[in-house]
Amino acid sequence: MHQERRFARIKPSGSLSKAGKIIIDPKSPVIGCSIVDYSAGGACLEVAPGTSLPKRFELLYSGTKKKCRVVWTDRSRLGVAF
Repeated sequence: MHQERRFARIKPSGSLSKAGKIIIDPKSPVIGCSIVDYSAGGACLEVAPGTSLPKRFELLYSGTKKKCRVVWTDRSRLGVAF
């Protein structure tokens, strides 16, 4: 099912890496992820199958930390809002 976007995505300028890191808390190991899609308000991340994540965490991507909230999941992909 295809839905039209209500707002156009604003893509960050410059080239960005496709690799990110998920930080659950300072004492937990960092979890690697791939950035599938990124916008000013959120991102689509891909993690290893079977990875369990909390509803809130920090994403380290291209030198920037963002506080994330999981809004949807589909197998090894998840959508987060900043």
